[in-house]
Amino acid sequence: MSATVESLTHLGMGRTDAGDFVPRVLPGEIIEVTEDGARVLTPSPQRVAAPCRHFKSCGGCAMQHAADDFVADWKLGIVQKALGAHGLTPDFLPLHISPPQSRRRAKLAGKRTKKGAMVGFHARGSDTLIPVPDCQLLTPGIVALFPDLEQLTVIAASRKAEIALTVTESQAGADILIGTELPLTPQLRVELAAFAQGKPIARLTWADEPVVTLHPPYQTFGAALVTPPPGAFLQATADGEAALLRAVQNAVGDAKRIIDLFAGCGTFALPLAEQAEVHAVEGEAAMLDALDRGWREAQGLKRVTTETRDLFRRPLEPDEFRHVEAVVIDPPRAGAEAQVATLAQSEVPRIAMVSCNPVTFARDAAILATAGFSLDWVQVVDQFRWSAHVEVAAQFTRP
Repeated sequence: MSATVESLTHLGMGRTDAGDFVPRVLPGEIIEVTEDGARVLTPSPQRVAAPCRHFKSCGGCAMQHAADDFVADWKLGIVQKALGAHGLTPDFLPLHISPPQSRRRAKLAGKRTKKGAMVGFHARGSDTLIPVPDCQLLTPGIVALFPDLEQLTVIAASRKAEIALTVTESQAGADILIGTELPLTPQLRVELAAFAQGKPIARLTWADEPVVTLHPPYQTFGAALVTPPPGAFLQATADGEAALLRAVQNAVGDAKRIIDLFAGCGTFALPLAEQAEVHAVEGEAAMLDALDRGWREAQGLKRVTTETRDLFRRPLEPDEFRHVEAVVIDPPRAGAEAQVATLAQSEVPRIAMVSCNPVTFARDAAILATAGFSLDWVQVVDQFRWSAHVEVAAQFTRP
């Protein structure tokens, strides 16, 4: 029986006139719903051939069947709808899209097989592991590492369980975090050290313990070189990070005293220190230690101070923003409701907000708007290409 796709959810699922939710379809298409998804009877003009041969089986991407312009408008609409629910209708800057083969960080899975090992992503909603040797999402450097990751899987995985391989590209080589049920034995230490020799690998970490460091896995934040802790947060693409940084720099203007909340390892704090004194606040001490080392070893930066603080339980109070000319806030997906509530009571004149969740971003933006801040502009940054994920940057000013 046929059905018509009426709309897409914010997760990219097609909603039909029969009430079904179907993946990898587009509005206006007439489809036949099957056990595996749908057979398209009348395709949309926005439907395109997927650029990756793994798309039908791999669960790593959700929107390769749609034209780039359609995806851009859809993601823009997600943010507009979230803000509109709070009565906010700001101006939008042009959307920025990261190019294919630019994802520098990925969480892969590895599994031993009779002939060796397999590394890839899981099929959508499944435990089935799909090898992706021609992945169009990851950087060529990570894709080229797949044979080495398969060799690593043979060493690190048991015969029954998969391992998680979080791979981050750095200037010095791959930074690999291994998640496995096997205990780290002296013999494994020897095998891992031998495995890493001569390969484009900077660091191997087993669970939370670095076991091989051939080179510090540096990331560049402005003029500083920073070695993040294993598994620490990093923007998904260098291109997307640069777009978000430009938006933040635009939002803070010529401020000379800045507080960076949820500062991480210094993605924004260290580049901003080229023009301003920055106080970086973050809940993870290890990330702030990395930020501080990067600042101390860099040349030409203004003063950067750090503070380890759980901003969910103990947000900065209004008086702690006294004499601060701008605030940068980049919370996790849950947003920063408590911190934004105290920030709204402050006299800070400019705020740059970055978010990876349009819903919590809109909630927090409404708190600031109610307190008298103007939401001047919003920019959507699509660094998670072909996914339902949306990044947002925005400028708030107090008249």
